[in-house]
Amino acid sequence: MKLDTMNWMQVESYLQAGNRCVVPLGSTEQHAQLSLSVDSILSERVAAEAAEPLGVPVFPVLAYGITPYFLAYPGTVTLRMETYLRVVRDILDSLARAGFRRILLCNGHGGNTPAASLATEWMVDNPGCRVRFHSWWNAPRTLEKVQQTDPVASHASWMENFPWTRLPNMRGPEEAKPMTDLDRLKLLDAGEVRATLGDGNFGGRYQRSDEDMLAIWQVAVEETRAFIEGPWE
Repeated sequence: MKLDTMNWMQVESYLQAGNRCVVPLGSTEQHAQLSLSVDSILSERVAAEAAEPLGVPVFPVLAYGITPYFLAYPGTVTLRMETYLRVVRDILDSLARAGFRRILLCNGHGGNTPAASLATEWMVDNPGCRVRFHSWWNAPRTLEKVQQTDPVASHASWMENFPWTRLPNMRGPEEAKPMTDLDRLKLLDAGEVRATLGDGNFGGRYQRSDEDMLAIWQVAVEETRAFIEGPWE
């Protein structure tokens, strides 16, 4: 259940019997012809669908992450790592103060992975609390399903092109894009990244059938639900 459908009294009532919650982590960054909010849309949606049958609250997505390499693309917003980690720590502190003890960080953006190390550090400072960091798109079962569907899958390619991330009247080229040298890309500044990538797709097809995408989505929801269920000890 999403927090925006609850009031504080309902949260207080929930905490009398349960202590789990989910915090989606997203990003606002270029995704070629797709929405700038792809990572936020997907992390929040997979969390909400996974948590709904369990009756576990899902907080609003943290829609800004660490993405300095895309700053040459208008609309991209990045936080400094220090800022981002302070924000995530403040969120965890607030949840623990309220009474949440088992917190899943459902991550939708590769640049946010420093939060996983923060979570480990935070747990040392907060005995009795547990935090799990779950990057839903490359969790084992979901990644396996993606690879079975098409092994050439990357940022802003077909693997992020769901009915709810694509924009009306916007469609990428029909032909597949050659895969970018990702090791070289890590050495470039933001302007050079844009010059290298062009529209922003790292490589691969731009879109696959909705049937393919919904099959992947079902696996992702089930795998995320398993992470919420535990074990937590």
